[in-house]
Amino acid sequence: MNRYPAWKYTLILVTLIFGVLYTLPNFFGEAPAVQISPTRATLKADADLLSRVEETLKQGGVAAQGTTLDATGIKVRFADTDTQLKAKDILQGRLGENYVVALNLLPRSPAWLSSIGALPMYLGLDLRGGVHFLLQVDMQAALAKAADRYANDIRGALRDKKIAYSGIQREGLEVRVKFRDAEALKKGLAEVEKTVPDVAARAQENDPEPRLVASLKPEVQQRIKEFALQQNITTLRNRVNELGVAEPIIQQQGADRVVVQLPGVQDTAKAKDILGRTATLEVRMVDEDHSDPASLQAAMQGQAPFGSELFIERNGVPLLVKKRVELTGDRISDARPGFDGQTGEPAVHINLDGSGSRIFQEVTRENVGKRMAILLIEKGKGEVVTAPVIRSEIAGGRVQISGRMTTQEAKDVALLLRAGALAAPMEIVEERTVGPSLGADNIRKGFDSTLFGFSAVAVFMVIYYLTFGVTAVLALGFNVLLLVAILSVLQATLTLPGMAGIALTVGMAIDANVLINERIRDELRNGVTPLAAIAAGYERAFGTILDSNITTLIAGIALFALGSGPIKGFAVVLCLGILTSMFSAVMMSRALVALTYGRRRKVAKLHIG
Repeated sequence: MNRYPAWKYTLILVTLIFGVLYTLPNFFGEAPAVQISPTRATLKADADLLSRVEETLKQGGVAAQGTTLDATGIKVRFADTDTQLKAKDILQGRLGENYVVALNLLPRSPAWLSSIGALPMYLGLDLRGGVHFLLQVDMQAALAKAADRYANDIRGALRDKKIAYSGIQREGLEVRVKFRDAEALKKGLAEVEKTVPDVAARAQENDPEPRLVASLKPEVQQRIKEFALQQNITTLRNRVNELGVAEPIIQQQGADRVVVQLPGVQDTAKAKDILGRTATLEVRMVDEDHSDPASLQAAMQGQAPFGSELFIERNGVPLLVKKRVELTGDRISDARPGFDGQTGEPAVHINLDGSGSRIFQEVTRENVGKRMAILLIEKGKGEVVTAPVIRSEIAGGRVQISGRMTTQEAKDVALLLRAGALAAPMEIVEERTVGPSLGADNIRKGFDSTLFGFSAVAVFMVIYYLTFGVTAVLALGFNVLLLVAILSVLQATLTLPGMAGIALTVGMAIDANVLINERIRDELRNGVTPLAAIAAGYERAFGTILDSNITTLIAGIALFALGSGPIKGFAVVLCLGILTSMFSAVMMSRALVALTYGRRRKVAKLHIG
């Protein structure tokens, strides 16, 4: 009656071994380390680079505790953070700008555990320390940028078909084109509907001047918003990689927000500057026809010539530049800081892709002897970095920009151009910084709260239920072991709410054993024999245990579906804890009771309080 089949004991034993093996890595802690990865696709992290790293550390007198080479790069462990920081400076200085040397933390667990995939859980920002940002994408700016692009498409379509128009401008998200007569308007409307299908065009013939009004279709607006969000996430990932942050978290939150978590980063100002900037490059021609002082004076008073814009060079001189953009930063394949070969001042060396190289070659061939302005656009404001005279056709796609830059500015501009431009401006709406000491304190407090809760529950159960209390405590310990093992296998990120979920699981898991023990007591009061009371207690309590856990599981699933960030982490731990507690409280405790009483033919009394 109270004997367990062998396959159930085997299942429990296998589960116990699994729990021990995959929980162990969490007790070894983490070692300070540096991670070296190439910034160019043409460079590889290979055995030669590993040898260079080891030789560099040896020459610098830095002792490493171990080096590994994997798909993400080279990782070197050290005994303490002081050695880690010294090694980072030495390696970055020796390897140069072609490699990113990032601070990291690596598990100290033995190699044989890592070989079977037994890895510790990741620690969240509130436990490890770092910077948390919540950024909001300016979707209206993304739509306005798209409207400008479609205005250029309409202008080009009308010019290609030689359809005369008297003016084109954007008002809000609408593009308005003026025509001289109704016949030209009719031709223009047909051409726009044919060549620019993403806009809804309509004619306004009753105005003093016939005009065409084109607006973005609703489905196109939605597509642009989705693209802007995804493009910004991709760009942020590139920038974070360039910053050298190990294990960053960059993910979408809602329809227009992005969460960025940078573990280990304490320089909030630097991180904000790099993430929030929207630098991109534009190549335009200088308006040579209006370079006289009178035109410049009029432009400074807000009366710029049609088709031109006023910008200020870095030396403070005003310059009229044509609105037409010949080339944008989208065509940049690489950008590196360096120095001008002639003047020695800091500069940014740019390589263009195939299409960009062809366009740049055509522009320089057709404008020999004229000035070309290279503009840096940041947060909607443009600045002329340099405006050289084109001496000859430039082929090969190699461009240099320089002009009153500092070395640090050249590095930052190169990083931003290399990582790509944001599709729309982003605003930081929330930021948090967690220091490493505070993170360690959070770990200690979270661990202590779980330990104290477990100890208090264990003392109560042993005093109140005697032998069956000991069984319940052993099942509870098995439950915590199994929960931590599953979280480690899933490589879940443990946060403070997650630790709260573990502590809550300890309290909830014991409920099932309380129900079982009380049911056994009831059976004994009704005169049932001890062995029959055990069997009836487990069988009749199971339905109640299942119902209560299912209702809690529904609440946990709702928290996961509707919550965000820390709430999701809490919900994951809660749901997994419910499943492991069902297994441990029913199956594990039943096995222990069967081992204690199952082989006896007759039991006179149960030690259940």
